[in-house]
Amino acid sequence: MLSYLFGVISGQYEIKDVILELCVLAFVWACCLPVHESAHAWMADKLGDPTGRLSGRITLNPMAHLSLTGTLMMLVFGFGYAKPVPVNIRNFKKRKQYFALTAAAGPISNLLLAVVFTVFSNIAYFLLAKNGETTALVAAYQFFAGVAYVNVALAVFNLIPFPPLDGSRLISMVLPDDLYYKLLSYERYTMYALFALIFLFNRIGFSPIGWLTSLVYNGIDKLVGLPFELLL
Repeated sequence: MLSYLFGVISGQYEIKDVILELCVLAFVWACCLPVHESAHAWMADKLGDPTGRLSGRITLNPMAHLSLTGTLMMLVFGFGYAKPVPVNIRNFKKRKQYFALTAAAGPISNLLLAVVFTVFSNIAYFLLAKNGETTALVAAYQFFAGVAYVNVALAVFNLIPFPPLDGSRLISMVLPDDLYYKLLSYERYTMYALFALIFLFNRIGFSPIGWLTSLVYNGIDKLVGLPFELLL
């Protein structure tokens, strides 16, 4: 978000670009992020742990999930976090496997949302190609494409194997218990290290997360767009 604001000052971006980016982020944070967190709680509940459900986390009400600090980080730096869904792994019959499935539910929900909004963006693009360019259709295309892209970014970010991100829960299935719990003991510090690495990569002009996000998003867009290309 800061890059857009600096871009407006330097003349690289127009104010409409910032407004569109704010709309995308607001929509993702209010509508898509609750789906991600609810997916964690729902999956845990289905696998035997009702902790998240009893904490009121299977809901699309964003206020039940949002973290003030994580939201501010999203607006300023382009990445952030929500309140973690409480999980009691002692309620799982197969602790490591079910914990990993619970973790995977969040990123999978983001990828499914990315597919849905990529369909919407392709519909808008199809209408643009058929009916000519209008402000409303251009804005709709950019909005839907932006929402799809941010959902892919959320999935990619959360799959990084750094505690407490979802990716670290997935590697619990392959790591020995003693090594995994030792890794968890450094959870607070690994998160700070991750944010520092992301900031460092952004400063040098290369973002591995951005590169992988673009790769996944372009793949989804190409697959979803095939039927529309045939119609055109």
